[in-house]
Amino acid sequence: MAATVDYLFGYDATANIVDDWMYEDVAQKYTLDEESRRFLEQSNPWALRELTGRLIEAASRGLWSAPKPETLDALKQAYLSTEGSLEEQGDPR
Repeated sequence: MAATVDYLFGYDATANIVDDWMYEDVAQKYTLDEESRRFLEQSNPWALRELTGRLIEAASRGLWSAPKPETLDALKQAYLSTEGSLEEQGDPR
């Protein structure tokens, strides 16, 4: 899942071919959907951190030119929450 977001970001950064609705859908389905998020938190919180970070980066670089403010706020909160959990656990990487 995280790799998919990396590819999406890479394609957009090099070819400018990704529409905002695509970023919104990925954010909603991968990180903000309660079931998907719970799965990632349990199975691979590092991937959750990476994909939320990449979506935030897409917005900050203007690739995702007009994210919904509530989506961007939710992504930032998810990133901070995941980062905090990983710091508490100790990141083994």
